[in-house]
Amino acid sequence: MKTRFALSALGLALAAAGSANAADTLNVVGSWSSLELNRQFEKPFWSETLPAASSGELSTQVTTFDQMGIPGSDVYRYLGDGVFDVGMTVADYTVSDAPELEGLDLPMMAPTAEEAQKVAEAFRPLAESAMNKRFNSHVLAIVPYPAQVLFCNTPIEGLDDLKDKKVRASGRSTGEFIEALGAQSLNIAFNEVPGSLERGVIDCAVTGSLSGYSAGWHEVSSHLMPLPLGGWDYVITAINQDKWQSLSADSQTLIQQQVDSEFTAPVWENARGETARGVACLTGEGDCPLGKSADMTLVDFSDDDAKRARAALEDTVLPAWAARVDAETRTAWNESVGKVVGLTATAE
Repeated sequence: MKTRFALSALGLALAAAGSANAADTLNVVGSWSSLELNRQFEKPFWSETLPAASSGELSTQVTTFDQMGIPGSDVYRYLGDGVFDVGMTVADYTVSDAPELEGLDLPMMAPTAEEAQKVAEAFRPLAESAMNKRFNSHVLAIVPYPAQVLFCNTPIEGLDDLKDKKVRASGRSTGEFIEALGAQSLNIAFNEVPGSLERGVIDCAVTGSLSGYSAGWHEVSSHLMPLPLGGWDYVITAINQDKWQSLSADSQTLIQQQVDSEFTAPVWENARGETARGVACLTGEGDCPLGKSADMTLVDFSDDDAKRARAALEDTVLPAWAARVDAETRTAWNESVGKVVGLTATAE
């Protein structure tokens, strides 16, 4: 209760500091401050691009959830309560509150960035419904981190070597996927992973290639398998529904058009090469645009690895998710995402 009261007070203070006309001020909370998505895209867009495009009609106060000291899993709860106006976090962090959102990012469902974008576009109506119902919020964008690949601090040659190993997974579906491969899944916060790898609490962990590089995971792990075992860790950008409805139609149109053209489109364009850049930075196999390359061992995945991973999705992960949502959600998913990826969700 004390934490929520403090955050509510902070939201009110930010609103008062931003502008005398609260309807024209947006208090924005972005995703992880240390990662490229926020540094290169979220922060510049909300701090500079949108206010400039509005010719001063919209002002913003911008921070991130980790800078505020709140868990990523709580971002949409606070957003729905009106503590801030715009919030961004990984959809998988929130699935205990909104199991529908798991259907956006099931492991190995979209192996390439092109397929991942088609999935995001197909899922948009489902995301809007879930965010409105669960968090009193309106969806503005769905964008990815790099493909969520496997870091290990012990030698591996393929998925068979994960048997009985302890692996950090960022979401519930990824955890179920890891266990279907014979490993033990552990839920550890992103910023706690390096210490856990170093101390041997876990053997491996899943995150984006560039995210892992930026966070220094290569300093405590030795082997990298670039198979997208954890999906794409999509980040949903949403605005509090009451705030959205308080804005004029012109402001709503401007915000959505600017988000689409100056934020969503550039992030997806960047995603097409981001995973490869991350692999280059982590292994030294290629040019690293972000700094000194590491020397992790690149583990080539075989056709058998890819087939085994796909089987884990179809036989274990998808049915488990389908059983957690209602028939209406399953039908909507099958008629949208399911057609894109060639899968059918049925509750068993």
